Formats: sequence, C-alpha cells, structure tokens
Amino acid sequence: MRSIRFVGLTLVLVGLVASACGGTTPGGGASAAPSQATVTKDLIIGFTASQTGAQNVTSKRQTDGIQLWVDDVTKAGGIKLKDGSVLMPKVKFYDDESKTDRVQALYTKLINDDKVDFLLSPYSSGLVKAAAVVTEQNGRLMVTAGGADDVTMEQGFKGVYQVYAPGSKYLIGAIDLMLKLDPTIKKVAIVNEKDSFSASVVAAANPYAKSKGLDVVVAEGYDTGTTDFNPFINKIQAASPDAIIGGGHFEDGTTFAKQLFEKRVNARFVALLVAPPEPTFKDIGDAAQFIVGPSQWEPAAKYSAETAKAANVPYFGPTPKEFTDRYVAKYSSQPSYQSAGGYAAGLVLQRALEDAGSNDPAKMQSALDKIDLMLFYGRVKFSLDAKTHGKQIAHDMVYVQWQKGSDGKLATQLVWPSDAATAQAQLRK
Repeated sequence: MRSIRFVGLTLVLVGLVASACGGTTPGGGASAAPSQATVTKDLIIGFTASQTGAQNVTSKRQTDGIQLWVDDVTKAGGIKLKDGSVLMPKVKFYDDESKTDRVQALYTKLINDDKVDFLLSPYSSGLVKAAAVVTEQNGRLMVTAGGADDVTMEQGFKGVYQVYAPGSKYLIGAIDLMLKLDPTIKKVAIVNEKDSFSASVVAAANPYAKSKGLDVVVAEGYDTGTTDFNPFINKIQAASPDAIIGGGHFEDGTTFAKQLFEKRVNARFVALLVAPPEPTFKDIGDAAQFIVGPSQWEPAAKYSAETAKAANVPYFGPTPKEFTDRYVAKYSSQPSYQSAGGYAAGLVLQRALEDAGSNDPAKMQSALDKIDLMLFYGRVKFSLDAKTHGKQIAHDMVYVQWQKGSDGKLATQLVWPSDAATAQAQLRK
C-alpha cells in the first residue's frame, strides 16, 4: 500500500476564490465567519493505481495529476467549507497490478477497512468498470478520470461521475479531420483491441465512417496483449486502405504504429487511440511521425475565463498554462491528458465539496449532479438521465499529430478542431 499524507497545520487561511476567475491555485471556498474557530479535518480519498502491469505508464500519469492537485490544495490552505471547517486531503492507494480482480478487492478494502471518504477511479475503462460496480454496490461516490467506456456509464449508476468524454466520441473527430484534410479518402481499415473501451469507440466510429460515404474494407479486433500485428497488417495491405483508425491502449498502440512503419504500410492517414498523446510515444522515432491521436486535453488547450463566460458557466481552478507549469516543475516532464484527467477529477471533487458545504454523501451527490464548469481541462457536466446518470455530456475531444519541426525533432501539434490548432495536419508520406 502507498499512503501519501498531507496534514494541515494551524493555518491562517487566505481566501482564494477559485470560481469565476481566470486561474488560481485550487483551495479556498467559502470564508468562515470571523467568530468561528477554524476546524481542520482530514479528507481521505481512495483509489487504486497500476504501479505494475499493462496500464503502468498511463496510470502513473493519472496518479501524478492527482498528487499535484493534492499539493496545490494543501499549499492553498485546504478546502474551506461554509461552516468554517477546512478539509485537508490525504490520498490512500494500492497497486492494482492492472488486474480487474485486484481492483474489486482493493476498492472493497478502501471502503470497508480504510473508511475512505470519497473515491477516485483507477486508469483504463476495464478497471474503472470494476471499481464502479463496487462503488455502486456499497452506495458510495466516485469521480472517474481514467475511463471512457460508454457501457459503464449506461448502467443506471447513481454515484459514479465520469470526467472523460465517452469513448463514442474518440474517433468521430478524427474522421472529420481526415476528410477535411483529404476529401478523396474513400477506403478505411479499422483495427482495434477487443476490450470494452476500444469496442465502444469503434462501435460509434464504424457507422459514422459509413455515413460519411467511406468504405470500411477491414474491420478486425485483436486480443489484449497482442505484440505481433503481422496478420492484421497483411490483411490491411491486401485491402489497400487510404486510412487506418483504431488501436486500444498505450502498449499495443505503440507497437502497432511501429510495425506499420516497419512494414511500410502506405495509408495516407493513421489515427490510433490512447498511445499518440502520451509524450513517450516519440520513443519509437520516425514511426511516430504523422500519427494522429484523440486526446482529452493538451497543454495548448485554450480554455479560459473568457471561454467560460461565452459558455455561460463559471471558470474554476488554474489556467492550462498554470497547470502545465506546475506539473513540469514537479515532475520535469510535460503532462499528458491522463495527468490532466487526474487533476481535473480532484477539481470536480473539490468544487462539489465547496458547493455542498459539507462532505455529507447526500449533499455531495446533489452538488455533483449540478456541476457545470469550465476547467483548464475543458467543460464538465454530467447526465441526469436515469440510464446514463453521471456520464460526461459536455467535454469535447481534441486531436494531436506528431510532426517534425524545423529542428528535425518530433513534437505533438494540436491539429483539430481547427479553431484551436497549433499547426495544420499533414498526410503520411
């Protein structure tokens, strides 16, 4: 078990109001009346992290984002509630080894043995689904940062809230980008991991591609853990598609991209899930060039107090630049969207606590239901329909592409939507 403790000292609190501002250190909230003595309480937040196993890389990014949020809240003096009390966060997490059965056992332990106040999710849709079931069975509340699977959020859960845009959105924008970039593209191959998340993505992308007049010439799934993509690449080459979309998670997506390059597959456009936005994707060298990936967030994002005002919602927390600068200062690397998702989940929990004025679960659930915010991460709002309760309905995807700069070095560029782009997308050469 890992336990990271941040214990409040006796504090003279600075009233940092996070809402309706263009950026601030998280913390603060409602100021206590001058006659009230400040009471500092621990807020125990539990989750599992994949410190080992297939989800290790991306899960660590998410955990880093959560820890940065805890740091920022602690430095700001905690979360101030309307009754004058201050909540100081502590996080308690265990290694789930990227295994569903471990998640089930450990979330049960977090709830029943560790008596955590609230839950955040593990990373990856399969593990999130397992955690969501345990959370719901025990009548607890969880904010999910690492799961985009539509199916999980269509079970009528009452206490699970999704920060990520759902999987059904992931490749829709990639298809729009592709056709804007080259309207002559007609044939598409879809090759994806056979897990719940990836399946939900292609279940939406396949009919959308056909609705745009595209011919899906390959539609194949591969097992989780696949490392040899030659059988699929042979089918792709035989079908001669103009474009390839699909993938699954970091390890398989990275390997697939590398083998497409090694086999000199001539598709003009390639978009893969999860792997391309990860900063270490560049480690495969020229194989990364021109690969497009959907992302929940990028450092070049332009969310601000002004965009919040235009959307008629409050802005809460740091700006994209403030978050990025703090992350780089702490970890000496650029944040990925998994990092941003972890921090954003913390912000959502924090805002709900401030709005509820209490950590009472019923009041917190009501506050989460009413959340409609602009964060550095983008807009966040949850479905209130019975079947899809807690599903994310306001957050939009952005799309990145690995390109070489004038210095010959690979870097990601934000290429879609066009009004947020830092560079124009390019076809594979």
